[in-house]
Amino acid sequence: MSSKKTPGINSTSTADIAFLLLCYFLMSSSMGSQSGLSRRLPPMPAENQQLEDQKVNRRNIIVVRINSSDRLFAGSEPMDISQLKDRIKVFLTNPNNDPDLPERKLTAIEGLGEEYPVSQGVISLQNDRGTSYQAYIAVQNELVKAINELRDEFSLARYGKVFTALDEDTQEIVKDAIPQNISEAEPVDIGNRR
Repeated sequence: MSSKKTPGINSTSTADIAFLLLCYFLMSSSMGSQSGLSRRLPPMPAENQQLEDQKVNRRNIIVVRINSSDRLFAGSEPMDISQLKDRIKVFLTNPNNDPDLPERKLTAIEGLGEEYPVSQGVISLQNDRGTSYQAYIAVQNELVKAINELRDEFSLARYGKVFTALDEDTQEIVKDAIPQNISEAEPVDIGNRR
């Protein structure tokens, strides 16, 4: 009896095909992109610059706290997250020139052509070590949403367009008129205050 050998499959091109398929799927599929919070850090001070003890007027600061049970406090009053954006907008604009809200400083803004009363308000965010990430991000979103709405209102009144539709130079003018002053403190143990 003679033994018949089965012919083998030519596999020289399978590596090439596998490589091409890998390239195709890498180029055609989208990788999960993670988004973050856009924050610009202040510039580093010069080495020979002396530190100045800056005094900030208490009326110019609103402290936003999130405790370990995700309760929100703006100033000393507890509030719901849905109220935060409007509270921040009133704080920054000080529409009735309230002496308890931030002062506005007349500032010459290059490109605006006039002095504009810029709010000196600073939002200080303080969270507890036990604060959930979802609550932290929700508060951050509301703070940024308040500033974006103020910038849109200013842009519509001055230029007839929303902030994002403006060119870069005009956006810088709006950013100077409506600054985003958010100070974030290191997490502490605020506790379960009610």
